[in-house]
Amino acid sequence: MSLTVSPDLLDQAQRGEVDDAAFVDCIRTSLPYAWTVISGLIKDLHTSGGDFAHNQVPPPDETARGQLLRLMASDAMRHAIERHHGVRLAFQNCHHAAVFHPAATRAHADFTTPRAQILNQRPELLNC
Repeated sequence: MSLTVSPDLLDQAQRGEVDDAAFVDCIRTSLPYAWTVISGLIKDLHTSGGDFAHNQVPPPDETARGQLLRLMASDAMRHAIERHHGVRLAFQNCHHAAVFHPAATRAHADFTTPRAQILNQRPELLNC
């Protein structure tokens, strides 16, 4: 299971729309490693003043890797974080996540090209 959903949040979903803040909090508490990585990238982005910040450090274990994969593979989770923080997210492999300023369309496009994906491959990432 990707998320640990509280009874209140489940009830909210069963009644209709889910509050974005409640959903983001569910992501934060359910996927702490992934949240730490993405939050750190957002902080780096705002501190650096650049177009994007990215993570190239492999997760410490398979549990952490799974958290990052689950967060980045879910459109709903990614989009909620993007709305909440006013950023764009992108992902290349089991740990190469990036956070972009919304206006950094060129940097985002460059990061998400087939060329960038190919250049990011390494033998140790074959089975990540």
